[in-house]
Amino acid sequence: MAGVVFVDSDENANQDTQKDLSPPSKVNSTSPVQVNGHGETMQTACDGVTPPEANLSTCGSDQLPESEISIPNLNGETNPTVNGESSPDESVSGDTTPSTGSSSMEDIHEGSMLDTCESHDVCSPSNEVTPGIDDQPGDGISTTENIHRDTPGEINQIDGQTPRSNTEHDSGVINQVDTHGTNDTHEKSGPTVLNDLQTDMASTTSSTSGESTPVSESQAENDGAGQDKKLDTQMVLVPDIGFCIKVHPPGAEPFDLPVSAMELVQEIIQVLVDREETCHRTCFSLQLDSVTMDNFAELKNVEGLQEGADVKVVEEPYTVREARIHVRHVRDLLKSVEPVDSYNGLDANSLSFLNTVTAGDILDKKRGKPDSLDCTPPDYIMPGSKERPLLPLHPGLNEHKTLPCVRVLTYSGWNPPPGHRKLHGDLLYLYIVTLEDKKYHVTASPMGFYINQTNDDEFNPNPKPATQRHLSHSLIDLLSQISPLFKKNFAVLLKKRALKHPFERVPTPYQVYSWMAPSIENSVDSIRAEDAFSTRLGYEEHIPGYRDWNEELQTTRELPRKTLGERLIRERAIFKVHSDFVAAATKGATSVIDGNVMAINPGDDSKMQMFIWNNIFFSLGFDVKDHYKDYGGDAAAYSAPASDLQGVRAYNNLDTEGLYTLGTVVIDYRGYRITAQSIIPGILEREQEQSVVYGSVDFGKTAVTSEKYVELLKKTASQLRVRPHKVLTEKGQEIELYSSVDCKGIIGNDRRYYILDLLRTFPPDVNYLPMENEELSPDMKRLGFPLQFRHKLVCLRQELIEAYAEAKYLEFVKQAAQEFQHIRQQREAKETASKNAQTESKDFDEKVEKLVNGCKDEVDLDVYAKKIMDSLTNPDSEKSEEHTKDVVRKAARAVGSLSETDFSILFNPDVFQPLVKHLNPEGEVYSKDKQLVKDAAQYLVMWQIPSFVRDCLDHTSSPLDGRSLTETMHLRGINIRYLGRVTEKLALFPELCYLHCIAISEMLCRVAKHLFQSHMHTVEPMSTASAIGHFLNCFLGSYPTPHAIVGSEEFQNKNSKTKKKGRKRGKGGPFTYNHDSNEWLAETPRSLWKKVGEEMKGHFNYTVDCDSIDSAVEKYNLQKVSLLRSFCQKTGIQILLREYFLDSKHKQCFSEEDIVNTFPVVKHIHPKATDAYHFLTSGQNKIQQGLLKDGYELINEALNLLNNVYGAMHPEISACLRLLARLSYVLGDYGEALSCQQRAVLMSERVLGIDDPNTITEYAHLALYCFANSQISSSLRLMYRARYLALLCYGENHPEVALFDSNIGLILHAVGQYELSLRFLENALKLNSIFFGAKSLKVAMGYHLIARTHSCKGDFRTALQNEKEAYGIYRQLLGEQHERTKESSECLKHLTQQAVVFQKKMNELCKGERSVNFPPLQIHVPTMANVLDTLSAVNGIELVHLVQLGPDELEKLRAQVAKRATSTEGIGAKEDSTGSMTVKADKNEVINGSTSVSECGQCPVKGKGQEIKSEIPSCTPMVNGDIKECIINNNAIRVVGSPAS
Repeated sequence: MAGVVFVDSDENANQDTQKDLSPPSKVNSTSPVQVNGHGETMQTACDGVTPPEANLSTCGSDQLPESEISIPNLNGETNPTVNGESSPDESVSGDTTPSTGSSSMEDIHEGSMLDTCESHDVCSPSNEVTPGIDDQPGDGISTTENIHRDTPGEINQIDGQTPRSNTEHDSGVINQVDTHGTNDTHEKSGPTVLNDLQTDMASTTSSTSGESTPVSESQAENDGAGQDKKLDTQMVLVPDIGFCIKVHPPGAEPFDLPVSAMELVQEIIQVLVDREETCHRTCFSLQLDSVTMDNFAELKNVEGLQEGADVKVVEEPYTVREARIHVRHVRDLLKSVEPVDSYNGLDANSLSFLNTVTAGDILDKKRGKPDSLDCTPPDYIMPGSKERPLLPLHPGLNEHKTLPCVRVLTYSGWNPPPGHRKLHGDLLYLYIVTLEDKKYHVTASPMGFYINQTNDDEFNPNPKPATQRHLSHSLIDLLSQISPLFKKNFAVLLKKRALKHPFERVPTPYQVYSWMAPSIENSVDSIRAEDAFSTRLGYEEHIPGYRDWNEELQTTRELPRKTLGERLIRERAIFKVHSDFVAAATKGATSVIDGNVMAINPGDDSKMQMFIWNNIFFSLGFDVKDHYKDYGGDAAAYSAPASDLQGVRAYNNLDTEGLYTLGTVVIDYRGYRITAQSIIPGILEREQEQSVVYGSVDFGKTAVTSEKYVELLKKTASQLRVRPHKVLTEKGQEIELYSSVDCKGIIGNDRRYYILDLLRTFPPDVNYLPMENEELSPDMKRLGFPLQFRHKLVCLRQELIEAYAEAKYLEFVKQAAQEFQHIRQQREAKETASKNAQTESKDFDEKVEKLVNGCKDEVDLDVYAKKIMDSLTNPDSEKSEEHTKDVVRKAARAVGSLSETDFSILFNPDVFQPLVKHLNPEGEVYSKDKQLVKDAAQYLVMWQIPSFVRDCLDHTSSPLDGRSLTETMHLRGINIRYLGRVTEKLALFPELCYLHCIAISEMLCRVAKHLFQSHMHTVEPMSTASAIGHFLNCFLGSYPTPHAIVGSEEFQNKNSKTKKKGRKRGKGGPFTYNHDSNEWLAETPRSLWKKVGEEMKGHFNYTVDCDSIDSAVEKYNLQKVSLLRSFCQKTGIQILLREYFLDSKHKQCFSEEDIVNTFPVVKHIHPKATDAYHFLTSGQNKIQQGLLKDGYELINEALNLLNNVYGAMHPEISACLRLLARLSYVLGDYGEALSCQQRAVLMSERVLGIDDPNTITEYAHLALYCFANSQISSSLRLMYRARYLALLCYGENHPEVALFDSNIGLILHAVGQYELSLRFLENALKLNSIFFGAKSLKVAMGYHLIARTHSCKGDFRTALQNEKEAYGIYRQLLGEQHERTKESSECLKHLTQQAVVFQKKMNELCKGERSVNFPPLQIHVPTMANVLDTLSAVNGIELVHLVQLGPDELEKLRAQVAKRATSTEGIGAKEDSTGSMTVKADKNEVINGSTSVSECGQCPVKGKGQEIKSEIPSCTPMVNGDIKECIINNNAIRVVGSPAS
């Protein structure tokens, strides 16, 4: 594989400006990991701190001065591009992104791995070039990982697609790409080049091998406007040779290992550490010709290393550190197939059950097909079943149990070696008990491990005689010699380990916890014990001293970012440090609550105590020193960290150079909220009041400012829509602020400018701030606003601010357009009417009408609006310019703009703050500020909430559980405190009953969480399990009088201590207060549910008239098991995996033995991969345009970039894989779809959870692709799993369950299980009738499927009745001439004919005629292909047909289509700037899934047949579909069909 380096000419330095669209911040993060051949994680050279002087030579990019790009925003202002980052379109048209070859997942087991720390593999580029990059030949930047190959020419990667040939790496050709069309994508001998820049190089030859992807929208726009700019861009290929070396491990047979010239020696070492043959070795070096190879040298720089070179593995002497690493590695090997760490939430392990559900790897070609197909679903997932078992949530637990290899392996109590033994080389001592119950004491020495003469009573470190000491360099070899059972069981363990998918073993980004866990036997594990009581994290052993988290976090942000390579290294470093910081903060927070960290102010009240651990500052969510006394006390203090985190996220997304925020993590654990922050250098040496140089420390009573902070915050104010404003201090001093007054600026000892306390970055929510002398609009008053809330730190969300500004901007443009239209009409009335003028006016009116109707054909509303306004004005006319200014003034005044001459929507975040004194509070400007905040709050209630409900009615948004409902609301800027208002709106629509239940459940669980927190504050640590069980009994149990079991002695002792200690720290635990300790014991279901009702009214303004869980379940149709799942996830409770009888009225459900563990619930910001986001959005835009192949390539490049930044596991990577799988399926590559989707499911289980709604959807998609690949049994198992998880999460009353039932019914229909099929299909029909209406297309499809199933049974009468219903709906909704209606009519005729024949013969039999002969009934049993087509239609998948045409035929077709487009009603065509021809086909042209172009008289292709057919063998035509459009693209016709429902 070869890398490509772009050299831009100076004229490319500036590109056309685009609107600054900040990518979304919701990008979860994980530590970048390397995956070696067996999926084990590897330590990389990038672990730990990435200093600013880090060697970035792997980028190979000399930096040119960054050109300032002007970006118009919604304010009509022009802002420089932030940090050199461009908009999505600019990135797509401007970044050099390498492409990669890829392979199936099986190849990874042969030793492939990812290099996620440094990019040394120079791959073929993607499609774009960044302006201003001046890369030198010979240097390269990789956006994919270095991969070991199974064969020299085949590149395998963990996320890859199709292997590409690697045979012509040395071509060294300078490529040119023509962007006027998109070339056909296919395998090339050389690297593929994806580039949308038009070039004018004479050196383009036929030897150039490359692909091109479509141009970016901005470039296509310029091409369409006739801007034919030729860019002199050179692409220089850098060789990346793949070859094989022969590795000679000690004591094993040599083997061949394919490597890449761009890889590091260290990567080969990591592969060997993970390979089955060499996994027991950790301390060794590689030698070539007796010369030790440098671990951090690239293979291409190793002299003499070539094809077939012999590389020897040489054992190296141990040090204490290496010995400890080896022992840890042995422990990890012995635990590698057990899920214990996943259940305990340790070492980034998490659960995955996909291969258990499918009974093995679905991609394993060696799997034999079962002799018999068992299609019977479990009873608990059958339609109508009320049983909700919990044990199936964790299937195959017995399969995870492995044979033990050793009984005890731990550090000896004789450690450390005494001084005289250190002089003999003793490093450490181990104590081992084998399965044969033999005890050994082992010494670790520089030469290896041997058995000494020590026993339990006597220390004798001398080695045993030579025949008994078994000196071995590897501890595994030693154990194999002394224990035959170890040798036997370890071999079995390695085989099981090799069978696990790499994604099952790669560490997750952040720790994922399970809310249920089986009973796990605790075994002796010295490594675990050492980690538990050490103050450092296990993987920090390689880093000397404590980590300076603040320095690491800020240093990574200071890394250069002008080129793509620099941005990738920077984002990877940011992500790595941030994920490590979150892990450290989480461990520190749990240690604080567990009492393992001493406070820095131990004499203060326990609520006021603060802690420092591992250079991280921890504070509790209580009102310290009455700081929030006027804002709600403890309630405000509890809410403030989450609001502050939102502010940190907002400023971090802007990524302003020179402005720094603190690393911030908010952790909820055992009822307490802890805020973890990095420490500003020098902040602990002085009082905060002395440190603050900007902002206020007392809510505005006093305030200060700084020129440097004003300069920095000016850059962020307009982007965050913060209006610069002046406040008055107590001394009357005017202070101009560019943020909220609470925002504090502190200059650290490192001379960095930090901002903190960002909780009021956005304006207040006046709907929950009752104020004197301030009234809301009459409409809001009628709705009952303003409402009283538990605290006064209520703010609007950033998403709402942006949505409101965009809506106002659209209104502004509409007003201006209408005014322009009025002026134009007046001018035209004075002129002589002419045909041309009329035509011009007509065109103008159409443009205005489009704008007024809110047409959003353009992706960028800002750009589109400016185009319209530019087209409406004549800049050459002074008079027109005057009219323009007048029109803009009127439009600005109409929308409430703060500027009279332009559009300006900026908010003052300090309005309605009682302690803040504003300059001229009676003035017009401040009045506008207040009105704007009121209008934004009203917009939330009057527009955003109804819009959300409308989207739910349209099923464009269908949340699956409380968490997804919350996320959907937040994306629209709706705070969760409005959930009561949303619930009231949902109750008005019966078809949204499912969402109403989810909303009620979410409110109940959130209220219960608040009550649980106060409940836990009065509990002693020794009663924690009992208290949690008691609360669950009161909240979810039907037993009316639950009681907690607490020993009387313990209770009395605890009670007396509490009364004596009062509010001080007690001996029983870290936090005890002056409440009576037995307060939690007095809780009853009735008293708790009374509190629930009060809290629901106070927090959500929603009334629930329920005094128990049973009345709530009955009234709101709730599901107890769903409430239990949601509550445990919100509070961090892990319960025992067993069946719980929640409806039992004779016995309490939960006991203290059922509470297994508690885990932290963590909130933090999510570092983003900006370039990957640009590629992903551009790929999605291409897909929307119908350019599926091009979209596929762009999304594949986004996947490579995501892997480069996030490592192997991340939710965004899972989403990317899901999209690639769907595209592969649409394009007919079912095998690739299955491979991608399998990885998406595994990743979703690992990083989101085994029962997350996204995981459920991934299971359903994988089932479809399994069916397409003829894996019927696996398909059914996956659908059963998806339906079970759906029932567990949100019950049967949901549109998704209807979709699952349709899929299950169709698959069962395909295998002849008609009775079972009917049960699922009829349930799907019932649910669809509820959610979509009795006369919807989904219901019609349901009737049709049921009719088809009955006809296969021979029940023609019932089939006829159902098909009549389907025909009636089709005729009513689509008309008589629609293809579906015609098809249903034909089906009716056939069923009627068969029913008449059958009934006639039956009548003859009844009359006694014995000579009646039954003709064979014509029962159409559908084929697998037909069922697959119907499955695709039901799941809303559009199938694509590609037709290859020659150049002459293509040109002829283009010409004739363009010529007749305007005169033919059935078909229309247009050509875009990429050279693609879009042909709109009439709906009636669907013939058996194909479009007969010749019948329209449009097809000039002779001898090709009368139908467009697919050349992809596995691509099947659609059933009951419409052809939406036909895109003629270069030498292929792409026919896109729309699904039946």
